[in-house]
Amino acid sequence: MINCLIVDDEPIARNGMLEYIEQVEFLNAVAVCKNAIEASSALQKSHIDLVFLDIQMPKITGIDFLKNLPNPPLVIFTTAFPEYAIEGYELNVLDYLLKPISFERFFKAVAKAQASLNLRSKQEISQTGAYFFIKSNQKIEKILIEDILYIEALSNYVILHTKTKKHIVYMSFKGIESQLPQNLFLKIHKSFMVAVNAIQTIDNDEMILADHVLPISKSYRSAVMDRVEKNLFRRL
Repeated sequence: MINCLIVDDEPIARNGMLEYIEQVEFLNAVAVCKNAIEASSALQKSHIDLVFLDIQMPKITGIDFLKNLPNPPLVIFTTAFPEYAIEGYELNVLDYLLKPISFERFFKAVAKAQASLNLRSKQEISQTGAYFFIKSNQKIEKILIEDILYIEALSNYVILHTKTKKHIVYMSFKGIESQLPQNLFLKIHKSFMVAVNAIQTIDNDEMILADHVLPISKSYRSAVMDRVEKNLFRRL
């Protein structure tokens, strides 16, 4: 299932895109937003795979919004203006749909999104057994991704809790997050990210893995449960 976000300031365009999404069994509309500010909030609350993004919107354009996203999901521009096609290409958008959008053209774009996400998943899964090096206690150590249980933020450091020991590393939480395959890890709190393979139980606002009990914050609970309910753990 591909989780989608619609961002368009025109009600007719939003409703039309929503109708198209509802006709495709592998698409799921998570949120519908009328501007970039609402879209930013939606991206923080839920796991989004694909954004249908209008360009000409008040205050913040779709292009400016996309430029400021640190780790954007797949994006398909939906616009009545063909002159932005080159800029869309430079921003690495998946496709560029000109309004009025036919269902045939829409389906071609989402099929491309499905293929892209399937390929990405295969590449991420192949990283099981992969590793990276860290500097900890004046030593260079090799960390196997599959050995990580969870990661904890601590000021300007992160603590890597592995199956055998913990490593304190001078590195930002965002920095370590960018090195890890997204389908194998899940952020449950501003200070905690867990390995999906290590999860044993989700109990209200707590997550249990091995001998560790970690909090699930209110701001991340929706995204955590969304991944569970959409069966995104099926690869385990």
